[in-house]
Amino acid sequence: MKFVRLGSSGLIVSRLSLGVMTFGSGSGSDAINSVWKTGQSEADAIIHRALDAGINLFDTADMYAAGQSEEMLAKALGPRRKDVVLSTKVGFRSGEAVIQTGASHRYVVAATEASLRRLRTDYVDVLSIHKIDPFTPFEETARALDNLVSRGLVRYVGFSNFAAWQAAKFLGLQKQYNYSPFISAQMYYSLVGRDLEHEIAPFCQDAGIGIMVWSPLAGGFLTGRYTRQDPSGGRGRLSGFDFIPIDREKGYDLIDTMKEIGKRRNASVSQIALAWLLEKSFVTTVLLGASKVSQLEDNLGSEQVKLSPEDLAEIDSLTRPAPIYPNWFKAATLDTAANDALTFGTRS
Repeated sequence: MKFVRLGSSGLIVSRLSLGVMTFGSGSGSDAINSVWKTGQSEADAIIHRALDAGINLFDTADMYAAGQSEEMLAKALGPRRKDVVLSTKVGFRSGEAVIQTGASHRYVVAATEASLRRLRTDYVDVLSIHKIDPFTPFEETARALDNLVSRGLVRYVGFSNFAAWQAAKFLGLQKQYNYSPFISAQMYYSLVGRDLEHEIAPFCQDAGIGIMVWSPLAGGFLTGRYTRQDPSGGRGRLSGFDFIPIDREKGYDLIDTMKEIGKRRNASVSQIALAWLLEKSFVTTVLLGASKVSQLEDNLGSEQVKLSPEDLAEIDSLTRPAPIYPNWFKAATLDTAANDALTFGTRS
């Protein structure tokens, strides 16, 4: 297992990490049942295998299975908690009361304290705001995060699912008030969802913020089990929990190509998708998700897969996102700018 710094901080994390959204159980909707389906014994086995593989970053959230995920993770880690980087998130609704959601000072502090109890720990290493709260000023949320850091309940803070301008504005306020700044961004990124490359990735690189990738297999689509012949993937997760926008026709073409690359590299489709992410310099760590040890085992093999420049070019030709303004304008005028600089630079 390889290790890197999380953003510009001194916190060291494994390139592959583990998200435990699947831990717990639910009842009622297909969406809940297709995600929250891992019992404690299987969770224990998954966590122990991840630790054996060298994974040291474990991520959860207070809204996963109504807190069960945090409780199960704590039980599975046991005394090994001191050896790992523990990450959780707050911001989604956690109760029926109108105030039990969002990013107000009151809720962020209360939700974090509740998470600490479920996680059976005195502190979390990374706390992220799970989503934007349109009703709370950024200054208030930033103050709440800094309050938790000052009290020793949180070591580092981050964000999840922000737009680049929102994260930049928030970070600017943290620096203005000398609050603990963002060091991580937990964002969706995959071969069938490369929007991150437009704004978030360059912003994070410039700001010294490490990117944790969630849903690197696009909810399971990039395992290869979903095909034109069987769009449900044998009643896979996406048959009940399908909220990530995917161009299925392009996705099926991509999977066909990945299967061919996989044959050349002796790798599964999942391993090819994860290996591609590990090639990205702006990706700090990739959050694996598994409901069974066998899934985790396959995912761990991605670290051994080496894609050639030809493999990467072939994949890129099928998935490269269309340029957006002003990026296409800058690219189109790059030669002109370079010539101008050369011309004016040589004048006496």
